[in-house]
Amino acid sequence: MPKFQTLDDLPADLSGKVALVRVDLNLPMDGGSASDVSRVEAVRPTVLELADKGAKVLLLAHYGRPKGQRHSTMSTSWVQGDVERVLDREIMFIPEVMGPVVEQSIGILGNGDIGLLDNVRFWPGEEANDPDFAAGMADHADIFVNDAFSAAHRAHASTVGLANHLPAYAGRAMQAELDALDAALGNPEAPVAAVVGGAKVSTKLAVLDNLVTQVQHLIIGGGMANTFLAARGVDVGKSLCEHDLTGTANAILDKADHAGCTVHLPYDVVVAQEFAANPASLRVCNVHEVAENEMILDIGPQAVEALGDVLKTCRTLVWNGPLGAFETEPFDAATVSLARTAAALTEGGSLTSVAGGGDTVAALAHAGVKDDFTYVSTAGGAFLEWMEGKDLPGVAALMS
Repeated sequence: MPKFQTLDDLPADLSGKVALVRVDLNLPMDGGSASDVSRVEAVRPTVLELADKGAKVLLLAHYGRPKGQRHSTMSTSWVQGDVERVLDREIMFIPEVMGPVVEQSIGILGNGDIGLLDNVRFWPGEEANDPDFAAGMADHADIFVNDAFSAAHRAHASTVGLANHLPAYAGRAMQAELDALDAALGNPEAPVAAVVGGAKVSTKLAVLDNLVTQVQHLIIGGGMANTFLAARGVDVGKSLCEHDLTGTANAILDKADHAGCTVHLPYDVVVAQEFAANPASLRVCNVHEVAENEMILDIGPQAVEALGDVLKTCRTLVWNGPLGAFETEPFDAATVSLARTAAALTEGGSLTSVAGGGDTVAALAHAGVKDDFTYVSTAGGAFLEWMEGKDLPGVAALMS
């Protein structure tokens, strides 16, 4: 991975300097406060490090999808209290992102103080990556710090444009993310395994197409595994299956063969006649024994044990998506079992494990191992696009 500058490349004393910091404060709200502040916790080290060095820190973020117009319900002022609680600092709310109000506010802020700018998506120049809009925001700052990997797949003024006008640095959360991703696929220690699950192949075609050329073992689970089983001539009953994509699935399998990647599909599965918690019709069977009135809802225990043995031969793991319908017991068993195996191997020092995606984070938390993986990304779209092998504009803008 090309070099990018971090906070380590900044002077120890930033007194009098203004740091414009792109963060992700798009928090889920429940009433008047956030139900999850993990995104604020992720950027806390960066914000406090800059403040402690004496910089005047201006937080720049989006909130919702206002589409270039002001909406009082989408102002970042709604999350000000949550940010203050996590940072344990008072914050000045600034209802603009550029212009006289911002300049006056900077004059009021003391060294080490923090200001929160309003929703950058209130201005159409943000999503258009308007260079004049970026230049206008940059006029108020001395340095730009991007600590919002989750927005790095967007070529917006606050993720790309600012880096063209100011010295640009990766914040601590961005730095950790990029280091982890480089260790997982950029410059990984082989053999490398990837777990890809989820409901539909159609949502992860590009991911699968890229991974078969990057990893030695590709483990496919979730509903998408059914499409691959059907492509191999397996009757999957009334399971979730994209039968129109079996040709595409076969093409991916052929590409994997040519690339030397082993694709692992389940050979025993957990089935039921209805999708419900602990249905009376629940049973485990070989994939060739699924009845026409049954649906596959999880990978079977023998297959999970075999997959665990595969991970024991690997040095690197990338994980995105659950293996079964993990939200409903007992169809969480395969995901929980394999996640705990990966966590144990990680703690034992034999495996570097990187996971990402909303369902993945929830599944690992459900298995009680979210903190035991080497790195767990909370980014959704950006993490998927990275797995697809795409260049992320917000990351490319930081590279030298």
